[in-house]
Amino acid sequence: MRIGNLGGRAVLVREDGAIDIATSSNGAFGPDPQQIYESWPEFRRWAPRAKGTPTPVDPGRLGPPVPRPRQIFAIGFNYLDHSDEAGTEVPRHPTVFTKFSSSLTGPYATVALSSGMLPDWEVELVVVIGTGGRDIPVRSAWEHVAGVTVGQDLSDRRLQMRKPAPPQYSLGKSWPGFGPIGPYVVTPDELADPDDLAIECLLGEERVQASRTSTLLFPVPELIARLSRTLTLFGGDLIFTGTPSGVGAFRTPPRWLRPGDVLTSTVEGVGAIVTTFVEDSDAGPGERRVAGEASAAGAGRE
Repeated sequence: MRIGNLGGRAVLVREDGAIDIATSSNGAFGPDPQQIYESWPEFRRWAPRAKGTPTPVDPGRLGPPVPRPRQIFAIGFNYLDHSDEAGTEVPRHPTVFTKFSSSLTGPYATVALSSGMLPDWEVELVVVIGTGGRDIPVRSAWEHVAGVTVGQDLSDRRLQMRKPAPPQYSLGKSWPGFGPIGPYVVTPDELADPDDLAIECLLGEERVQASRTSTLLFPVPELIARLSRTLTLFGGDLIFTGTPSGVGAFRTPPRWLRPGDVLTSTVEGVGAIVTTFVEDSDAGPGERRVAGEASAAGAGRE
């Protein structure tokens, strides 16, 4: 099944339109898209019986399908070609950081850029936890997944790598709008092989990233197992699983996102998200932000 956030309400998305979950379930599940992941086993049992009159899906009304996760994990250098382009050693353990939830936005978002940034793109497969827990075995890890979605781990390399402090991965990747996800959460049973999906990113008409998730150094089940050895995973948590090569920071010369650019990020069987960039001064109410600190020289890593 495909689960979306249509105008702030949780919906099941089918070929003929969207079914409102709260209405169809007679209130057993509320309209909040986040709630269903917090009661995932019950929702998963009910969803096949959902009935209702489908309504057309207006893409402009789609919000982030998981709007308020308790935890967001992001994995660095999880594709060999990305590690190679960055000139780093192949990691022996997952490189884990976080994005803050205030960075999340929907699948057709307009994101404001300030003149103090060095903005970069990173297309990623994003995993949504369904049933959480501790010490989850690799062999059963997919059973704990509600679904997957498409994400962009947008990064301000200047803030991320400013000197003299250590790298600020989480801050540099958490400006408002720097976590677009969507268009829907797709359950693993919808995919022919959830461990082998084509993934790509277009900047305008140019393909800047292309790979397959089967080349992840730490596949989804291993990421879940390793994370849950240390901490408790909760329903609705997100895992940004890493990006393949082709980011702007490691091009010669480096290439940064600019106002007017459009990114199209796609994962096979899941869908595409489109992110449009504007000047900070062009952003609407509540979208404006001050420029990132510009004291650092050069690009960042990851």
